[in-house]
Amino acid sequence: MSAHSVSVLRPPRAVIRGDTAWALQSALDRRGLGPVAGVDEAGRGACAGPLVVAACVLRPGDASRFAELTDSKLLTPLARDRVYEQVVRRALDYSIVVVPVAEVDAHGIHVTNIEGMRRAVAGLSIRPGYVLIDGFRVPGLPAPSVPVVKGDRAVACVAAASVLAKVTRDRIMSGLHAEYPVYGFDVHKGYTTAEHGAALAEHGPCEAHRWSFTNVASAGAAHGMRPPRRVLLSFAALQAGVVVGTHAVAAGADTAVVSENGASADDGLQGAREGARVS
Repeated sequence: MSAHSVSVLRPPRAVIRGDTAWALQSALDRRGLGPVAGVDEAGRGACAGPLVVAACVLRPGDASRFAELTDSKLLTPLARDRVYEQVVRRALDYSIVVVPVAEVDAHGIHVTNIEGMRRAVAGLSIRPGYVLIDGFRVPGLPAPSVPVVKGDRAVACVAAASVLAKVTRDRIMSGLHAEYPVYGFDVHKGYTTAEHGAALAEHGPCEAHRWSFTNVASAGAAHGMRPPRRVLLSFAALQAGVVVGTHAVAAGADTAVVSENGASADDGLQGAREGARVS
């Protein structure tokens, strides 16, 4: 048999047409791989408040109902609230998981984020045929999955999950402001802004802060405070070498500054259960 007579079998290509935000999930639906769930989080880079993870399944062909839908960080607060209500009303299914600060401190933000995404997908009433994730691979999901770069801007169901997670978390942080008004949680939502850093330096951490983040541990050490719970010290904190009580934790000019969807102080661990415990 000549080389020209040999045919190479290839899987069929998914032809993507139409609005980019709906194209990938529509292609999966057309191939019989749906329902397609999107997963995203809010609060990964914050040094205070819970991590919130959401999973969402949108109706196929529902694009015209979500004219404003995009990455939650690109929307104004009023627009986010409008889209949130639309998603809650129109989605086939959604699940929102709130991971408390104590759990983030005990296991580190990366491990907690992975576990939160598993819980969010498991919390769906509809078993997804495929899961699309914003940015990175999540092992252990109950369906095939693929990470999508800037998924909260490129995929509608991921953008919807982004809005569900962020609006839920912002409302929680506004509630925490009433309990701890000196930190301004209603404004910065727990992220490390200049104002938040100044409040941490003046008052030290409160119960809502994540002691596994280097800047929080540094502020606590400066005030002679000890962690209120078990903490998995971050790689950054161990490198910085600060002391809380008798334990090395953080401090100095290299104190990590974390921003929304930016690198957290724990990211050096890449999800490994490493580091030192403080209790």
